[in-house]
Amino acid sequence: MKKNVGSIDKVIRVLLAFGIVLLNYFEIINGTVAIILLLIAMILIVTSFANFCPLYALLGKSTCKTK
Repeated sequence: MKKNVGSIDKVIRVLLAFGIVLLNYFEIINGTVAIILLLIAMILIVTSFANFCPLYALLGKSTCKTK
């Protein structure tokens, strides 16, 4: 897997995931919406730590500055 997630992109992904977890923790979101958003948060965390986003690969996009 070739890196295609840059450092700023990683920070944004982690912050979004953290925000979703906080929304769930404080019960602002619940039910099916909470489950779906928590799954999205997990995907964001995994892709940020793996430095690879499959959707970026399909679209031919990269936010990583190193080649």
